[in-house]
Amino acid sequence: MSEELAVKVRSELFKRKMSQKELAGLLGISSVYLSDIINGRKTGPKAQEHVKHIKKILTI
Repeated sequence: MSEELAVKVRSELFKRKMSQKELAGLLGISSVYLSDIINGRKTGPKAQEHVKHIKKILTI
């Protein structure tokens, strides 16, 4: 995930008073895996699918 997108995700989570753990639950993944995606440590095809879902859930 690009740094710019990561900032948007964190900002949107803050606005919605939503934790990364809650978002991970909606995605059906662990909060550790979500953190890895947001911080750019996971970038494979599966992670990119989750990025699409994150964008859709947070409408960014």
